[in-house]
Amino acid sequence: MILENLDKWAKIKGINVLGTGDLTHPLWLKEIKQKLEPAEPGIFKLKDQYKIESFGRLDSNAEPRFMLTGEISCIYSKGGKVRRVHHLYFVPDIETAEKINAKLSFIGNLKSDGRPILGLDSKKFLEICLEASPDVMVIPAHAWTPWFSIFGSKSGFDSIEECFEDLSKHIYAVETGLSSDPAMNWRLSKLDNVSLVSNSDSHSPTRIGREANVFDTELSYKGIVEAIKSRNPDEFLYTIEFFPEEGKYHYDGHRLCNISFNPEETKKNNFLCPKCRRPLTIGVLARVEELADRTGGFKPKNSIPYKNVIPLDQVISDSMGLTVTSNTGWPRKVVEEYEKLVRNFGNEFRVLIEASENSLNSGALPQIAAGIIKVRRGEVHIEPGYDGEYGKIKIFTADERENVSKQATLL
Repeated sequence: MILENLDKWAKIKGINVLGTGDLTHPLWLKEIKQKLEPAEPGIFKLKDQYKIESFGRLDSNAEPRFMLTGEISCIYSKGGKVRRVHHLYFVPDIETAEKINAKLSFIGNLKSDGRPILGLDSKKFLEICLEASPDVMVIPAHAWTPWFSIFGSKSGFDSIEECFEDLSKHIYAVETGLSSDPAMNWRLSKLDNVSLVSNSDSHSPTRIGREANVFDTELSYKGIVEAIKSRNPDEFLYTIEFFPEEGKYHYDGHRLCNISFNPEETKKNNFLCPKCRRPLTIGVLARVEELADRTGGFKPKNSIPYKNVIPLDQVISDSMGLTVTSNTGWPRKVVEEYEKLVRNFGNEFRVLIEASENSLNSGALPQIAAGIIKVRRGEVHIEPGYDGEYGKIKIFTADERENVSKQATLL
């Protein structure tokens, strides 16, 4: 996850602007200052001497850009409870980042982690950022996860106002996280006045872009931030989302006991694990249900649309009946098909989102084309994630895969 690889994989994925992440860490900030250079206002690019060649010809409108971003973990007591809330923040320039770091360094050890843990009230963190520059944007990260988020069942709040008090007017967005999608968030009228953003929170280059935001605005820090603030659907076009069931905390459960429950099952068991009798970890779906003041299916006016995707390597492996794991990496056949499709179509998002069904059918193996089309239609099978376990997602059942293979053979 060095800048060189982030730049390389942004081209492969079809991403124009990446967050740098980890702005608070002194060594990473040193890397940023050494390897990036100013491009458009408030936006940076990798210096030519650090660029790595991608495989084959890639159709990219522009070299990838970087925006200065960070994340911190605030752990503190408020209202008689211990609060654990993660926050993203966007910064317009290096000087502002250094001002924020100078203040935060008196509160905790910024060298300890890329996302430092600080005994700092969320409101105070927002105050520090705004004092450094009114152009800084703070966004509650993965807003619904149980342990470390603004609405989390274990240590969060019931509203933005409860968390940030009189500074709530400076919160313009919340991040949906992998375990929720905009439709779930639309059930809370309290969120109608903020944007819902989605970010990949990737921990390896191949997972960049598993969630993303799509804008049609000028390429500048101000252009992107203003599109988020305004919620103008002509500028903020849509978000790219995980299927929320695939996220680690969609359902309730207890991982050690292999117990996974939907909210109704949790209530029937009095919120306790039936095996060990300890409290279940209450997931995102149940927490949304608890705070919601609307029924499912409600869509607010001027809401930003979204599209569910599954990363291309997963689509290929499922379509071919192969397995991709973080331990073993991609099988050779998956690598070959992935590289072929990215070369043919220009980048991964072109394959997953933009390519017509006709071009997919002529440019990809029949079962892979069928898999991409099924994902676009939401025709997938998911065993929901719970208590830190990712959900298990399948595009094809064994019978469906066999039928597609037979049809391909006939063709």
